[in-house]
Amino acid sequence: MTRSTVFAPFDIVEGDRKRGIVLLADHARRDLPEEYGSLGLPAAEFDRHIAYDIGVETVTRELAALLGVPAVLANFSRLLIDPNRGEDDPTLIRQLYDGTVISGNYPLALKERERRLDRFYRPYHDAVGAMIASVAQACASAPFILSVHSFTPFMQGFVRPWHVGILWDRDDRVARPLIDMLAEAKSLIVGDNEPYDGALRGDTMFRHAIVNGFAHALIEIRQDLIAARQDAVAWAERLAPIVDAINRRPDIHQVRRFGSRTGPL
Repeated sequence: MTRSTVFAPFDIVEGDRKRGIVLLADHARRDLPEEYGSLGLPAAEFDRHIAYDIGVETVTRELAALLGVPAVLANFSRLLIDPNRGEDDPTLIRQLYDGTVISGNYPLALKERERRLDRFYRPYHDAVGAMIASVAQACASAPFILSVHSFTPFMQGFVRPWHVGILWDRDDRVARPLIDMLAEAKSLIVGDNEPYDGALRGDTMFRHAIVNGFAHALIEIRQDLIAARQDAVAWAERLAPIVDAINRRPDIHQVRRFGSRTGPL
C-alpha cells in the first residue's frame, strides 16, 4: 500500500482508441489517501483479497500493452469505497468483509459517505464514461468493454475449483466466445457466472455497458494464478489473442440492448 497527500482516484493507460476496446480494472490497487490512515486495520489486511484484486493491475496493464488499447484503473482500495457497486448498494462501503471488521468504516456518517462518493467513486466512473465515449467516437461504433478482476481461491471455508470465471448478465456476445476459447485449454476449469453472478444492478458493467447496449464481459482470474508478476504476464499473453479475435466478430461493435436479469433498465 502506498500513500500520497495528492491522491488521484484513477489512472489512465493510453492506447489506440480506434481499436474499439476499453479495459477496466475496478479493484486494481489497495491504496488509501493519507488522511484515512489504514482504516483501523493492520497492514497485513491490505495483502488480502478484501483490499484489492490481487494480480489484476499487472494483467490489465500488460493486456493493454499487448493489444495496444486504453484502460482505466481505480487507484483506491475497495475498502474505502467499492467502485463495482451501485451507489445504493449496502456493500458500497463495507464494515465487515470476510471476517474482518473495518473499524474506520463504522460508524459512517452520511456526510463521509457522500464525501467518498464525490472524491473517489464518481471521478473514477466519470473517467470510465469519458474513455468509453472517446473510444466510441474514435472507432465510430459501439465499444467492446472488458472488466478484469480476480477472486480468492478460498472463501468462507469453500475451496473454489475454477481457474477463471466469466461473468455476464443477458448479453452473451463476449461471454460465450470467451468461455469457449478459454475452455479449449483442457487444463482450465472455466466458470460460467462462477464464482459470482454477473447480474448485479448498478455495478460497473451495468452502468457503462448494459444500459448502453455495448458488448462486454467481466473476467475473474483466480488470484493464486496471477499473484506472481510472471504469471500475471502469462495470463495477459493468454488473453490477448482471444480478446483480439472477439473484437473482430461482426456483432461486437453494434449497439444491442439485451436488458438485465436484475429488472427493467
